[in-house]
Amino acid sequence: MTKKKQEILLAGISVDPDSDIAMYRQLYESLRQAILQGRLRPGHRLPATRTLSVELGVSRNTVLLAFDTLLSEGYLKGKTGSGAYVSDDLPEKLLHAARPAAKASSMRRNRRTGSKRGKLMAAYAAPVGESRPFKHGMPALREFPFDVWSKLLTRQMRRLPYTFFGYGEAAGYRPLREAIATYLRTARAVHCEFEQIIVINGSQQALDLTARVLLDPGDKVWIEDPGYLGARKAFVGAGGAIVPVPIDQHGINVEKGKQLESQARLVHVTPSHQFPLGVTMSLSRRLQLLDWAAESNAWILEDDYDSEYRYSGRPLSSLQGLDSNERVIYMGTFSKVLFPAMRLGYLVVPPDLIDMFVSAKSVADRHSALLEQAALADFIELGYFGRHLRRMRLLYQQRQQALLEAVNQQLAGLMEMTLSDGGMHEIGWLPGHLDDKECAVRANDVEITAQPVSEYSLRYGTRPGLVLGYAAYNEAEIKTAVQSLATVLQY
Repeated sequence: MTKKKQEILLAGISVDPDSDIAMYRQLYESLRQAILQGRLRPGHRLPATRTLSVELGVSRNTVLLAFDTLLSEGYLKGKTGSGAYVSDDLPEKLLHAARPAAKASSMRRNRRTGSKRGKLMAAYAAPVGESRPFKHGMPALREFPFDVWSKLLTRQMRRLPYTFFGYGEAAGYRPLREAIATYLRTARAVHCEFEQIIVINGSQQALDLTARVLLDPGDKVWIEDPGYLGARKAFVGAGGAIVPVPIDQHGINVEKGKQLESQARLVHVTPSHQFPLGVTMSLSRRLQLLDWAAESNAWILEDDYDSEYRYSGRPLSSLQGLDSNERVIYMGTFSKVLFPAMRLGYLVVPPDLIDMFVSAKSVADRHSALLEQAALADFIELGYFGRHLRRMRLLYQQRQQALLEAVNQQLAGLMEMTLSDGGMHEIGWLPGHLDDKECAVRANDVEITAQPVSEYSLRYGTRPGLVLGYAAYNEAEIKTAVQSLATVLQY
């Protein structure tokens, strides 16, 4: 059974009753140009002649004459009275008619008028690849309780008043903000009230808003080196001047940062599980960083991207919880804990910055999706969130161990790996003679995603290595992928 083609709306089609040109001829030319310019595509059905005559305020005979002319010239097919369609076999040269040279040249110039900041942001565009081993940052989507999530969404659709589906508060849905504040105080030792919580669309918006609120063009920003590329993109996009600061076994090297730029405006850190190296920032280094921020009137952006997954001992307390000078902005995301398509995360901002951040969020996109916020509030309040985290901690620890065993068995002499205390990825360290970027390209040829560690460095290189995410893949997939990786590294 063939699918019925829908009539298309004829935006931009009009006739002028005061013109010296006959109205049927005006309509003919208007439709002809719409076809040639691709606004009316081959195979699409035009409105009925009676409908179009009413729409344009002309007689039906005027429309019939225009259609008959287009039919006779091959622009339309079918019969008047039984449906007219744009012809499928128009000459290719007609559909790609060249614009006048001056106009085309002008359009080319206009396409090159983006700002310097826009060009920098385009250079840092994030690729969207398929989820395959060993893509990092991906949770175990097959293990998420989507049946529960669906019921919660349906429940909210039925119980919420229609007024809820208008515009909401820029800071986010209050019950969700309250649930997040309670969770953070309990699980992460964050000092906060719900008023400090701002719901955002994932960690990248958190970085972008922070950069926009706190940075003026040219302000210096410390970033971890190697470090998270998304942070670098956001700060460059806001006009910040990047200052790479090396990582050692204790975390970001604060003394080196002070030597490089003692008056930086902002520093981005991942203290609980440094990305990508997996180092945990020591207590002495945390206190040193907080002291510097207080003395320099700088801000610290604490990116707590996967701290929920810690496999030995209790989860670490946040850096924000140690801050007595309110210099720390804390950010977290549900993308890695639940699923990325949810696009929900949160910022915890000091009281003095609440108004600025809420206004910036309002300017950016008014507010995050309210229905998903309401369902997530239920998901947390009804205990599903805590249960899911406990299940995933056990599962990810098993998958982490499976990765280590597969590497030791299949890649002996080609890769070294030492397990970190938590997280969702590990570093597979390569022999010094291998180029990790070349290895990553060859891995891609055998359907393996393994980011080179060197890609995350600006100034302070490390030994070659590959970032291997394991959380999203079962033990059989991990074993098979490591076998494929072995063929690449033995090349």
